Amino acid sequence: MTLRAALFGARGGIGAALAAQVCADPAYAEVWLGARSLLPGAAPDAHSFVFDSDDEASLAAAASTIGGELDLVLVTTGLLHRAGLPLPEKSYRTLDPAAMAELYRANTIGPAMIAKHFLPLLPRGRRAVFAVLSARVGSIGDNRLGGWHSYRAAKAALNMLVATFAIECRRSHPLAVIAALHPGTVDTALSAPFQRGLPDGQVQPPAAAAAALLATLARLTPDQSGGLYAWDGTRLPW
Repeated sequence: MTLRAALFGARGGIGAALAAQVCADPAYAEVWLGARSLLPGAAPDAHSFVFDSDDEASLAAAASTIGGELDLVLVTTGLLHRAGLPLPEKSYRTLDPAAMAELYRANTIGPAMIAKHFLPLLPRGRRAVFAVLSARVGSIGDNRLGGWHSYRAAKAALNMLVATFAIECRRSHPLAVIAALHPGTVDTALSAPFQRGLPDGQVQPPAAAAAALLATLARLTPDQSGGLYAWDGTRLPW
C-alpha cells in the first residue's frame, strides 16, 4: 500500500523536525510539505506546496494540487508571540483585542480551515490520522496557573474543534484518528523567551519531540479519536 502524507508548517522548528522524520519513513511513498513559500530541497523526494492559513482559497488550491487520499495530515502551525505582539498576558488587565484576534486566527481558525479542506481527503476504508499541534495550557481541566489568557483560549477552542471533528468523522471515516497534540517544551523560537528557570531536561530538542509525537500517533486507535495527547501518549483533560 502506498501511504501519502501532508504537513502544514514544515518550515517551523517542530514542523521541520516532523517533516524530516516522515520523509525518512519508508512507509510513506509520497510526502507533501507546506509552508508560506516553496521549500525547494527540503527533503529528498518530497513535494512542496504553498499555503496561507488566512487565505481559504490557498487551502482549497493545495487540496486540489495534492489530490487523492492522505493517510497522515499534520498541522504544526500556530502562534504564541512575534515581534510587535504583546507577550502572553499575566493579567486580564492587559488583554488586547487585536492581539487576541491574531492568536485566534493563527491557532484556531487557520487549523479549522485546513481541516475543512483536508479531512475529506482521509480514506474511508482504512486508518488515517489528522493531527494538530495544540498545547497543554489549552486544557481547561489542567489550568492551575492562569494567565496567558488569549493563547490558552485559542488552544482550548482548537481542542474543542478536534473533539467535534472527531464526532463528525466517526460517521464518515470510522477508522480515522483526529487528535490534538501537546509537544511539551521544545527548543524552538516559540519557547525561547520562556525557557529561563525550567528544570534540566524539561526542554526537548525538536528531533526528540517529533519522534515522540509520531510514536504517540502510531499508537492511537479510532476509539481514542478526539482527544488531547501529550508527546508521551498521556491523555490530557479538556
